[in-house]
Amino acid sequence: MSDILFVTWDGGGNVPPATAIARELVARGHTVRFLGHAAQVAALEEEGVEVVRGRHARAYSRFDRYSPLTMMAVFGDRGMGRDLLEETSVRRYDLVVIDCLMVGALAAAREAGLRYAVLEHLYDAYFRRTILGGPMGLNLRLRRLAPQRSLEDAAVRLVTSLPELDPVPDPPANLRQVGPVVPLSAPATQGGDPTVLVSLSTFGYPGMTAALQRLVDATRDLDARVVVTTGPAVDPADIRAPRGTEVHRFVPHAELMPGLSLFVGHGGHGSTMTALGHDLPLVLMPMDGLADQPGVADSVERAGAGRRVAKKASPADLAPVLAAMLADGPHRAAAARLGAAVRAQPGAILGADALEVALDGSVTPGGRPPR
Repeated sequence: MSDILFVTWDGGGNVPPATAIARELVARGHTVRFLGHAAQVAALEEEGVEVVRGRHARAYSRFDRYSPLTMMAVFGDRGMGRDLLEETSVRRYDLVVIDCLMVGALAAAREAGLRYAVLEHLYDAYFRRTILGGPMGLNLRLRRLAPQRSLEDAAVRLVTSLPELDPVPDPPANLRQVGPVVPLSAPATQGGDPTVLVSLSTFGYPGMTAALQRLVDATRDLDARVVVTTGPAVDPADIRAPRGTEVHRFVPHAELMPGLSLFVGHGGHGSTMTALGHDLPLVLMPMDGLADQPGVADSVERAGAGRRVAKKASPADLAPVLAAMLADGPHRAAAARLGAAVRAQPGAILGADALEVALDGSVTPGGRPPR
């Protein structure tokens, strides 16, 4: 069996795909460790994974004040790369799996000749066009981090998106679109009282409390049970909720999804794919125009499974959209079709398969040894 190191960062939705694939690898007998930001050590240890504590990565937490300049510094941080090289100098790893946004660590692995894989936990189209093809990519290239070359030299690139929503024409030889890596229980059940879940990002985006309040206000006249989760970035006490509306800091989405009728989110890749995997239509309010959220929301709307709304939309504008998506209609069939596609691609299993092939080519799909 192999020793594998995952390099991640404290971004919120980027972590669950990595830990899910890691758990699948551990179940197959591999040893897995994680290297990330100090702020996420406790959460990673709660996931049951062994964590390597680095010394050089810049201090960062997703609850810090957000700015594009901060994110450029985090993504291009060579300190994370130094931590990676220090760890691989004292412990032998057969493969390093690096978050696609940790470009400083990718450059370090490539320059050192390590065998590494890239985990793309978002739409490949967004990653290539908006990040690498935009100001962020220019900044990374000017810093001589050569992000495109790091992708080309990877043993494998795991893209955890749904091909129908994120088509990859003419994929490079090392790219594997394994499907969303999301927690799934069962598709949403029909019957019973309609239930709506309103939940925005765990990331501390500016203006998120006000946006969440406008969404809650827009649910006031819905004929449905309304559950709101604020996440760690918003204090539940700051939300004025109508009588009967439940407001929680955190409730596991996978526990709520089977009984939901509608999911209202921010267009994050993970929460959106989880909702679709439960056949749920969506109303999506992107919190950051530079992130992948607008693209995810637009793709869901084009597929007929939901609606994108503006971050500053008023409750009066939001209310009819919520009512329409809560009602029956073709959007439910579209969501169910996408849900079937999500469930047909078990991303954690297929991702682990691809990593094992990158290690030594000794397994067949599903993690089974060859006969």
